[in-house]
Amino acid sequence: MAEINYKQITWDGLWNNNQALVALLGLCPLLAVTNTLINGLGLGLATMMVLLLSNLSVSAIRHWVRSEVRLPVFVLIIASFVTAVELLMNAYLHELHKVLGIFIPLIVTNCAIIGRAEAFASRNPMRAAAVDGLAMGLGFTLALVALGGMRELIGQGTLFDGADLMFGEAAAGWKLSLGEGYQGLLLAILPPGAFIGLGLMIALKNVIDRQIAQRQPQSSVATKVVEA
Repeated sequence: MAEINYKQITWDGLWNNNQALVALLGLCPLLAVTNTLINGLGLGLATMMVLLLSNLSVSAIRHWVRSEVRLPVFVLIIASFVTAVELLMNAYLHELHKVLGIFIPLIVTNCAIIGRAEAFASRNPMRAAAVDGLAMGLGFTLALVALGGMRELIGQGTLFDGADLMFGEAAAGWKLSLGEGYQGLLLAILPPGAFIGLGLMIALKNVIDRQIAQRQPQSSVATKVVEA
């Protein structure tokens, strides 16, 4: 059995195979909820929790589930965890739960979760599945937070607006503002702004990847010269 590279699994989830920026999965909540940073963070953490728990569960039962029924079983597992997360958010983060609304139960239909269950968790041990779920969930959350923060800052001139919905009344003072004179760009907080923002993030990632790829051959050539 090949040795599992946990560093590579983590880097794939955070960057190389980011489900929002590379696989382009889960775009419905990504585009609909990210009008503020806190909304993106709340939904991202909920999605990460479901992804982590479902990966663990699928990996634990992978030897006992017949291939003919694996997808319905995976969906049932994911739906169970989504229900649990939704009830917890409704109980302890009720105001944020109301803001996110239908997009919390819709985590069940997030292709990123069922995709990781089928492609990775069902074929790997629990520890690797947990690392994959955590990394993929964190990568998706970072994309939500980045897009939400960018749209909120440009559209409203604020950051961390509504932080008290997640972190309590003490976080009400976390809000940052560009000042009352900033009018904001309405396009940024409308649906077209979400598409434009996501496109810019994907373009930036592609530019960074291209620069990294250009440097790698030079590094390998330099190493060969030194060895010679």
